[in-house]
Amino acid sequence: MFETGPQLDARTFLGLDPTLVQVLDVRERWEYDLAHIQGAILIPLGELAHRLGELDPDRPLAVYCHHGMRSLQALQYLQGAGFTDVAHLRGGIDAYSQLDPTVPRY
Repeated sequence: MFETGPQLDARTFLGLDPTLVQVLDVRERWEYDLAHIQGAILIPLGELAHRLGELDPDRPLAVYCHHGMRSLQALQYLQGAGFTDVAHLRGGIDAYSQLDPTVPRY
């Protein structure tokens, strides 16, 4: 599904269909409460290993964090756990919020 490879820019991420793609937020709850992408599943990076069962490995998965570092770590972990159709948001929600005025920057 992810034709651009494992890294998505904010414009591509903005156009994802949440009925087709699982959107995973790996930030902490307080960050999610400040700003998040509608429909995102919140699993903080530190909990990901214990909560993998909440994700469907047969559906595409798009991961984001604040600036892209944690989502890159999550992407690498998920690939190692057998997820094959996974990508992350380059620049994180900070980049996304510059295109979507409903998502505040922090």
